[in-house]
Amino acid sequence: MLAGLSGASPLATDMYVPGLPDVARSLGTDASGAQTSLTAFLAGIIAGQLLLGPLSDATGRRPVLLWGTGLFALFSLACALAPTLAVLDAARVGQGVAGAAGIVVSRAVVTDLFDDRELAPVFSRLGAITATAPVLAPLAGGALLLLLPWRWVFAALALVGLLMTAGVARWVPESHPPEARRGGGLPGSLRMIGRLAADRAVLAPVLALAFGGAAVFAYIAGTTFVFQDIHHLSPAVSSVVYGVNALGNMAGSLAYGRLARRRSAETLLVTGGAVALTGPVLLLLLHATTGSGMVVTWLCLLLTVTAFGVFFPAVITVAQRRGRAAPGATSALLGGGQFLLGAAASPLVGLSGTHTPVPMAAVMALSLTLATTAALATRRTGRRPRQS
Repeated sequence: MLAGLSGASPLATDMYVPGLPDVARSLGTDASGAQTSLTAFLAGIIAGQLLLGPLSDATGRRPVLLWGTGLFALFSLACALAPTLAVLDAARVGQGVAGAAGIVVSRAVVTDLFDDRELAPVFSRLGAITATAPVLAPLAGGALLLLLPWRWVFAALALVGLLMTAGVARWVPESHPPEARRGGGLPGSLRMIGRLAADRAVLAPVLALAFGGAAVFAYIAGTTFVFQDIHHLSPAVSSVVYGVNALGNMAGSLAYGRLARRRSAETLLVTGGAVALTGPVLLLLLHATTGSGMVVTWLCLLLTVTAFGVFFPAVITVAQRRGRAAPGATSALLGGGQFLLGAAASPLVGLSGTHTPVPMAAVMALSLTLATTAALATRRTGRRPRQS
């Protein structure tokens, strides 16, 4: 259930992307106008995580999850019925804020329910399951759009929201009882974000995840151009490429769970970052020397995406361990930074040109260099933060 909650936002991000041209025609705008609805959704996710994570520390996890999933269904229906682009954008902001509950609170629930030794295998399994969402979402959206207009994608997301609400009510317990909640209510929990950000032991993994998120968004923004426009793959064959990469990511996540029995999460974090960095650096070198054909490009990206499967559960494990005194606020910092830098990195790929894989590889290489540097800092600050 927690994996499903974590995957709802990727569904809402990617399911309607194949229908953006139809959105533009229907609402009387151009392609860039239709894409503002994606920006609006990402802005909602960032704001929602920063608000709802601390709120769950103050009021408990279940109320935030139940209201979040219920409002996700309501805002999805509003998107389906939107008569204008302005209404769609506003509803997408609300959908993002509500959908953020599943992402940010799920990590906090795991931290509540499992001790430090159990976090690594649990986040490993969670990562392996949620890795399927970015692949299944455009496929499901594309299949639906073959039969129905774009508004039905949001109707389907409304149904997903209702199912999630029922699932939370049935299967997700209150993991943060009143006696464990921090004093000071929501204002005190929000102030906790500032105290966590001021602690280098927490800030280091937060930055590692943020820069890693930038690399992921650069990959998502660039792969369609690279494989379809440069290497002339059909959408169906491109889907196979994305699917194989997602399987690599799942394999990396499952491998992290096994490796964590013998190695520290901090060590695996550095290793995952370094291996992920190898992919775009190798792609840049090969492109500058022998050239980068489709297979070479694919293998370099597959190496990176597989390493992501180790990197991301490792950094979440480390951060949530160190921020155990306020799991919701810690999760908010992680998710807010990840999506903020990710949203900033995506346009850089397109602005630098799409006629070669170099812009995508360069943005990924820079992001992963910074992520690996932050991972090294995380290992050096291998202690619990001092909490008040």
